[in-house]
Amino acid sequence: MRAVVGRSYGSPDLLAVETVGRPAVGDGDVLVRVRAAGLDQGVWHTVTGLPYGIRAAGFGLRAPKNPVPGLDVAGTVAAVGRDVTRFRIGDAVFGTGAGGYAEYATAPESSLAAKPPNVTFEEAAATPSSATAALQALRDVGHVQAGQRVLVTGAGGGVGTFAVQLAAASGATVTGVCSTSKVDLVRSIGAHDVIDYTREDIADRPYRYDVVIDTGGDRSVAQLRAALSPTGTLVIVGGEGGGQVLGLSRQLQAITLSPFVRQRLGVVFSSPRRTDLELLAAMLADGRVVPVVDRTFILDEVPEAIRHLRAGRARGKVVIVV
Repeated sequence: MRAVVGRSYGSPDLLAVETVGRPAVGDGDVLVRVRAAGLDQGVWHTVTGLPYGIRAAGFGLRAPKNPVPGLDVAGTVAAVGRDVTRFRIGDAVFGTGAGGYAEYATAPESSLAAKPPNVTFEEAAATPSSATAALQALRDVGHVQAGQRVLVTGAGGGVGTFAVQLAAASGATVTGVCSTSKVDLVRSIGAHDVIDYTREDIADRPYRYDVVIDTGGDRSVAQLRAALSPTGTLVIVGGEGGGQVLGLSRQLQAITLSPFVRQRLGVVFSSPRRTDLELLAAMLADGRVVPVVDRTFILDEVPEAIRHLRAGRARGKVVIVV
């Protein structure tokens, strides 16, 4: 099969398309014929090995443990392990697996859900990691309730576009933070108000927010707290903006400071859960959530796709089509 391969950590330009064998299918695994695969900041981290903490987290100390990058996939079932009961060959599925930038990838049965018929493979591939991160940030850490004021930074990005929609669906009053070029997009997906960060600061408004969901990674904990109400909740999503060593400087600061202030300061690193993926599938099916796909690239263009994402130009999600 054709696959994008990176045998050492470094620039995305080191990635190349090679012909490799299909991955082995374990007893609880599903082999997916990949039609589309999502791209997010996590892919850049696993390709470059930065921050260095990513290597100690199980992705390989000296070189990538799995040379084929890509986690989020959508496609059709090509084979199943002997313990798999929920899927059959030919079923359309989406979820989180391993080695997604290839013609075939494996995923645990528990990390997949049936793709809704009204959702394209590209939209489905855009969903798992980013939408799960947004959902878990809002529900599990932010405890967002109807009527609350919620601020979402990075609202025009991959996690941000899902966070805006999910917060609005919960009945919250949502303000999105983004650049000028993404203001119209953020309004169109449900934000009640938008802050163009090139023109004003997030703390310039006369009111404060009950919950701040930080997906952008480029503001200090102090700057984010300034936008919070005295008893509000800050949720830092993922490891962006955490430095080059562990990648967790802002996150550790928030966790350390939280017990000593009235505001709640938390962090979320999304983890795939079957129940969450099935909930998101239902929301995709009934239109409560619509994935925003910025651009698609083919396997041979993965280095270009990563550069596009890292430059901050993407409006929503970038997807690799196979």
